[in-house]
Amino acid sequence: MNTAMNTKLKPIADMIHSHLVRKAITSSSKWAMRYRVMGGGSFPGPWSFKHHPWLRGMHECDARKIVGKKAAQMGFTEWAINSVLYSMDMKGMSCLYVLPASKPDAADFSTGRFDPILDLSPHIKAMFHDVKNIGHKRAGHANLYIRGSRSRAQLKSIPTGDVTFDEVDEMVQNNIPLAIERMSGQVEKFERYISTPTVADHGIDKMFQNTTQNFFTFKCPHCGRHTQLIYPECLVITAEKVTDPGIKDTHLICKECKHTLAHEQKVEFLKDGFWESAYPDRPEIGFGVNQMYSMTIAPPDLAASYLRGLENLADRQEFFNSKIGVTHAPDGAKITQTMLDDCKKDYTMSNGSRSNNIVTMGIDVGTFFDVEIDEWIMTEDTGDLNSAFIPKVLHVGRYKNIQDVYNLMSQYTVNYCVMDANPERKMATAFAQSFYGHVSLCIYARGVAGRLINPNKSDYLVNVDRTYWMDVALGRFKEQKIILPVDLPYEYGEQVKAPTKIYVKDVDGNPVSKYVEGSADHLAHARTYAEIALPLAAGKGRSEDYVE
Repeated sequence: MNTAMNTKLKPIADMIHSHLVRKAITSSSKWAMRYRVMGGGSFPGPWSFKHHPWLRGMHECDARKIVGKKAAQMGFTEWAINSVLYSMDMKGMSCLYVLPASKPDAADFSTGRFDPILDLSPHIKAMFHDVKNIGHKRAGHANLYIRGSRSRAQLKSIPTGDVTFDEVDEMVQNNIPLAIERMSGQVEKFERYISTPTVADHGIDKMFQNTTQNFFTFKCPHCGRHTQLIYPECLVITAEKVTDPGIKDTHLICKECKHTLAHEQKVEFLKDGFWESAYPDRPEIGFGVNQMYSMTIAPPDLAASYLRGLENLADRQEFFNSKIGVTHAPDGAKITQTMLDDCKKDYTMSNGSRSNNIVTMGIDVGTFFDVEIDEWIMTEDTGDLNSAFIPKVLHVGRYKNIQDVYNLMSQYTVNYCVMDANPERKMATAFAQSFYGHVSLCIYARGVAGRLINPNKSDYLVNVDRTYWMDVALGRFKEQKIILPVDLPYEYGEQVKAPTKIYVKDVDGNPVSKYVEGSADHLAHARTYAEIALPLAAGKGRSEDYVE
């Protein structure tokens, strides 16, 4: 009798127990420890904060907006994934997870990160009943959308209250607000932004500046004072070259008492660490951590990265961005105010041009039409037009109405204009049709090398190498090979100073340069488009004439 009764009551008891367990899960930290299982790597098994103690505070933070400025491989993506799955499982929310590009980033995330989670975690696998679509996973009424940042169309029609941006600095920055707008109709909202930083005032660094700026703090096991691991104060490098055997003695120290902090003891002295805020009253929460905290990256590894950076600019960029989790710009990476002042001559912008010289116009398209109009003065007879001529800036302006731009073409007798092809392709095409043979629409394209200009007359497009042409256009300020008026608008100087040139490694591991855009750099691109227009104006637009 008792056995039969127990058999009947067991399902009810299990249901009550399950309900109580679920009710007790009030944060993504509790959810992860209950349901998440890790595989492979250094610490397989049920989710634990033992080797990533800084992640606990992040999991337990329920702020609407969280910004993570971090070194590489510090577990921030795992925090973001847990937070997303917690929102779907416990709150029934649909979530949007944005990566820099659909291919390979979003596709690799779906197959390399998401699918193994299902294989290792039975509860999570049971949540989902449709996972075949790389960009869309269904869990009951909740949906997980995985998207790349480059396609505005992919971000427009997704209603969600939970959005995560992973590797912000690699994204199309102008498309981030578009994804956030998808949350407008939701009562409960969560935003997460994580990335290794690149340069100051860009991407994650710009976002982090407005947050509480939390840094992980712990008690030094030697002096008992609360401290943090910061570079260079806490990293003692004991070698001058990577090949020096003494590199193995590189170690961490407490910046308060200078005592050695043993890498092998991090599990102990970091376990009770906590996040300390520089600006605790701010509503947006920011978390920042570097690889000196890592349980898997020893101090000699950091030393090797630093020493490689002494010989290679790309390695140096990688050390500061991915190892130390801070911004970095090499010497000469930006245009300075001194460079601009040295290019100014005693004249003012004109109201029109009657010059017999070539006149070009560059137009960047955004909220405004940002315009630069140049007169080109020949200085030497060389085979390269952009080296043989120096631009004299006739006019710089920002216009709200496209009709004003039409008027400028006639007013300045513009020989050739290069206009940003996006984001208003239809409008740009109509402009090019109105001045047939005198306007090209520019796309910064992949697979175009050096000064090569690939034209496509059927749709007015020209494809160019972004880095090469920005080097030419902005390099003029460094070399004083551009003539500027004394009444140059303030915005012009600020915007041509915004792009920062950094060095990264290509797929083959070779160092290459690229420009990281500032918050407002439209006139820097107008300058670049006016530069590209010169060879087109001179009839040198054929690709075979412009191959290195």
